[in-house]
Amino acid sequence: MTELDWQRSSFCAGGGNNCVELAPTGDRVALRESDAPARVIVADRRALRGLILGVKAESLGAPPR
Repeated sequence: MTELDWQRSSFCAGGGNNCVELAPTGDRVALRESDAPARVIVADRRALRGLILGVKAESLGAPPR
């Protein structure tokens, strides 16, 4: 993956290695955890927006068992 402009979450505590980082990649968004920067996932912007809105609304439900 080419060099990306990573941005940390505003909820990142003290700038340590316990942060979610995002970087725009055209019509997608790359995500990684600061403690494992080599692991990167890429999501469609609409799908990521839906996930964030669901989390904020607490409407995702319990995970399947």
